[in-house]
Amino acid sequence: MAFQQELTHLYGTQVHIIDSPFLNGLLGQLCSPQCFQPEVNRIVEVLYTQLIAATVNNEFAKETFEEPTRMTEMHPDKKLKSTRVARKQKAVSINLARAGTYPSHICYNFLHYALPAENVRQDHIFAARVTNNKDTVTGAEFGGMKIGGDVKDAFVIFPDPMGATGNTMVNAIDHYKNHIEGPAKKFIALNLIITPEYLKNVLAHHPDAAIYALRLDRGLSPQAVLEATPGQFWDQERGLNDKQYIVPGGGGFGEIMNNSFV
Repeated sequence: MAFQQELTHLYGTQVHIIDSPFLNGLLGQLCSPQCFQPEVNRIVEVLYTQLIAATVNNEFAKETFEEPTRMTEMHPDKKLKSTRVARKQKAVSINLARAGTYPSHICYNFLHYALPAENVRQDHIFAARVTNNKDTVTGAEFGGMKIGGDVKDAFVIFPDPMGATGNTMVNAIDHYKNHIEGPAKKFIALNLIITPEYLKNVLAHHPDAAIYALRLDRGLSPQAVLEATPGQFWDQERGLNDKQYIVPGGGGFGEIMNNSFV
């Protein structure tokens, strides 16, 4: 387990909701209507650095190592002995444009601190919501992609800030499972905010996937459900409004992160 405390819930062992007062406050600040660029990206960088660190600590294999320090010249028989992330592992961070572009780049950069450069890659998928004439989300559409190779034995990581309906995540994992050479070591979703609807959709299609998040939003649930342990009355929990936006949520992160309100 990572050092961070996790929220108690009944969604299953694949779901990890980091319960950190510091990150809770920072994410709340990010969701404020008074938060604009460049503060938005500065906060996102801190949040995703913490989220990918927790994920690597939890999921990646470890190895012991021994190496000299600057003091070894004075004390030749004294070397550093410790534990680190096993260097032979592979990881791929997926840019689900547009909200996932900067989060993926943060995770991609971070992974180089743990693994050699030849074992780390970033892929790119342009994803968009598909809605009907009532602005209800009916699915996700991929407009193009750049995928740099196979994912055999690799951790495939999807940093996507808002886990709303789960349609984009389901389709993205589907694509890698069905069209990219594998099998992958594990598929991992990294979200800032998730809903009960998102969890139900993603886990129904991909029960082998892991989900890491900083906050669970189910603000449209009945009060009695809100007072119960998350997941206890999963079918009655609701975090999406009629247009499939998260409540209390933070609005459209793709919009605010790119200063492009379309």
